[in-house]
Amino acid sequence: MKRQRIVVKIGSSSLTNDKGEIDHLKFSDHIHAIAKLREAKHEVILVSSGAVAAGFACLGYPSRPVTLKGKQAAAAVGQSRLIQLYIEKFKEFDIIPAQVLLTRSDFTDRERYRNAFATLTELLERGIIPIINENDTVSVEELTFGDNDMLSALVSGFLHVDQLIILTDINGIYTANPRTYPDAKRLDYLEQIPDELMESADDIGSKVGTGGMRSKLLAAKTAHSLGVPVFIGQGKGPDKLITILQGEGDGTYISNSSITPINTNRQWIALHSALSGRIYVDQGAEEAILHNGKSLLPAGVFKVQGTFQKGDVVEVFGNHGLLGKGEVSYSSDDLKRTIEKRQSDKEMKPTIEVIHRDRWVQI
Repeated sequence: MKRQRIVVKIGSSSLTNDKGEIDHLKFSDHIHAIAKLREAKHEVILVSSGAVAAGFACLGYPSRPVTLKGKQAAAAVGQSRLIQLYIEKFKEFDIIPAQVLLTRSDFTDRERYRNAFATLTELLERGIIPIINENDTVSVEELTFGDNDMLSALVSGFLHVDQLIILTDINGIYTANPRTYPDAKRLDYLEQIPDELMESADDIGSKVGTGGMRSKLLAAKTAHSLGVPVFIGQGKGPDKLITILQGEGDGTYISNSSITPINTNRQWIALHSALSGRIYVDQGAEEAILHNGKSLLPAGVFKVQGTFQKGDVVEVFGNHGLLGKGEVSYSSDDLKRTIEKRQSDKEMKPTIEVIHRDRWVQI
């Protein structure tokens, strides 16, 4: 098996017991399985839930807190307990972990996005296992990833991994909730995630976690769109992750070889950038950028809305609505002046593209 870069996402229910405490048997099982991946020379990034679950009992809560301050206080206690346990257990295998806490703003801010990529890449090159979690102690509702399922999907695309493995307490995706509908059938392999499956998915998580099956499907759909194969399921024993990589895991595989991975810059434009305005293009420009792989030139732009600067991201509209979005090489004022000059001087042929094809994302 060739060397691969793998993201393993472990949910709270896969780390804790019914009381919300760390289950040391489950924990050790994960550690041994990850160590087996490392023995096989794979690169591993771990996205680990469990901070809130590990901390709320220490604060005297009988169950997972529902208030923001309760969750953040529990995370503040639990995160240190969780990472210390990882350090102790990985030490048995001479593996050094590194804690990386992220917030949504680490992705939306372009400089921090680049810095996060550089840091994680350096850790992997040095043989360190990044253990990533959302920084629950400071995140606010409007700036969260929603859950670690989505965080694992974004990290997978961000680092161009070969496989995302989402471990959960259900052995894959079913046509309905198997706990409620015993006749539900498991889907062993999917090339895409149909809308009807999303609509029927249960969005209720476990007592100690936040992500239900709908959360996992949303994450899988995001990773899949970025060209990352996904596995959702469960496993037991030191060989469980190796077995999953070999295509024999107890769960659902989601992949489609026809989907081309998206480079890091385009991912930021597609998923994380703020929109600063709109550009309207004619039929010729629409065909050029959608069907011929061309950059958007000033000659095809006839209307500008909003105020933006060079390097901002704008939406592009054609005759039939939204086409996509991209990073502009003009400010809104400069682009308006270029349009006015073109209209008065038919011979004028600007050579600088408005949006280069490498900075364009089709919707």
